[in-house]
Amino acid sequence: MTSIKEKQLRKHKLIATGLFFLMALIYGLMVWLQHHSSAGWIGYVKAFSEAGMVGALADWFAVTALFRHPLGLPIPHTNLIRRKQKDLGDNLGRFVKENFLNPENIRPYIEKLDVVKIVADWLKKEHNREVLQQESFGLIKKIILDLEDSEVEEFLNKKSIELLQSVDYQKIASAGIHYMIENNEHNKLIDNLLPQIKNYVNESQQLIREKISENRPFIAFLAGKKISKELIVGLEKFIEEIQNNPDHFVRKKIESGLDDFAEKLLISDEWNQKFDRLKTELINTENLQPYVHDLWLTIKQMLLENLEESDSMLKNYFDRNIQKLSENLSNDPELGKRINGWIRHFAYRMILKNRDEAEKLISSTVSQWKGDELSRKLELEVGKDLQWIRVNGTIVGGLVGLAIYTLTQLFIS
Repeated sequence: MTSIKEKQLRKHKLIATGLFFLMALIYGLMVWLQHHSSAGWIGYVKAFSEAGMVGALADWFAVTALFRHPLGLPIPHTNLIRRKQKDLGDNLGRFVKENFLNPENIRPYIEKLDVVKIVADWLKKEHNREVLQQESFGLIKKIILDLEDSEVEEFLNKKSIELLQSVDYQKIASAGIHYMIENNEHNKLIDNLLPQIKNYVNESQQLIREKISENRPFIAFLAGKKISKELIVGLEKFIEEIQNNPDHFVRKKIESGLDDFAEKLLISDEWNQKFDRLKTELINTENLQPYVHDLWLTIKQMLLENLEESDSMLKNYFDRNIQKLSENLSNDPELGKRINGWIRHFAYRMILKNRDEAEKLISSTVSQWKGDELSRKLELEVGKDLQWIRVNGTIVGGLVGLAIYTLTQLFIS
């Protein structure tokens, strides 16, 4: 399909070429008239048309020599753009770098940049927010669906192991025991256990007598039942004393033992090794894999459902926060000033930092264009205006020829 620029170039070429043929036609007519008439004006017109043809041809050659070989002939110093393609790319890159990407030109533009206002005004429109939400959620959905479940699970498994292995379980256990003591939970536990111990002692009278008989058969023979009964009664009274006395020495002993154990957990190498061994045995890929698998499937399903539903919690949350962001950007000048300052500073530094890269990009892009592509691109951009050189050359050449002929006639006369 022919572009507008190609149509314009063709049109202006026809104008310039048509003017040349007009000069040729006038010249031929004047030559014919000179053989049939002696009128003085014929010479003037002939001189104008003749010089006009010369000017037209000369400028056609000059314009054409920029982009290609005139008439396909490899005349020296023609097809200049193709021959100088690399130099043109280098010079163009250097020109852009030195004249556009310099602090003097960049700073005024960057200082006028108000990204916050542009974003705030754009986000105020409901349609734009809907577009942003649809595009964002569409991108998130695509990313989720493109993820390999096995890779995600492997990643979650690895991170879970790292996280769980890093936890100081000794410190947690010690802190838990101290918490239990500070909140008197150990006495509640004792109060729950003592009745059960008392019932167990009462229910185990026969077992106690049997144990006495096994270990002290002589005593058991003489007074086995009496001793076992008194022993059981004594144990029950001792348990009741512990139950009824919150400050009983047994309670204090248990509390002291728990406190010592909590401290020992923190400093004991033995317990440190036990916890390390426990972590190694329990926290591994094989044990965590089923949980990680279920976790990822649950998260994935939940995200996809929220992304699909028109009134999901995720979409409502997204919309509320986008509106809040728009309001904050519009109503908080200090926030806008800070954000614009960061953006301007970042943009200014990045542009200056990448000036050389921009030069290399322009130079390499121009250098890599194949064949006559650069010539064709440049001709489409400036060829239309260059055709006016041919038109002007025709007219100016004709006028110069007319002036020379006129002066010649004056001197001859």
